[in-house]
Amino acid sequence: MARGRKTALTIHLTTDERQTLQSWQHSWTIRAPRARRGRILLLLADGMPLIEIAAMVGMTRRGIYKWVERFMHDGVVGLVDTRDRHSR
Repeated sequence: MARGRKTALTIHLTTDERQTLQSWQHSWTIRAPRARRGRILLLLADGMPLIEIAAMVGMTRRGIYKWVERFMHDGVVGLVDTRDRHSR
């Protein structure tokens, strides 16, 4: 269980979203930044405080908010870097 202050920012993942994000953590073909974004969302969905997530993944809280907002707006597709979207 996560310790520390809870964040007001919470997300709920569907089973499919959770499975996709977990698969990114073990993939050899997913770029590291995308896997890190998936990890952020998994940790946040599990209730870990934002400040601990930021320290764990080496990002600022502002950067984390950016990716969470993209996920909330576009779903898992929002976590794909725009450069990756155009190369497909």
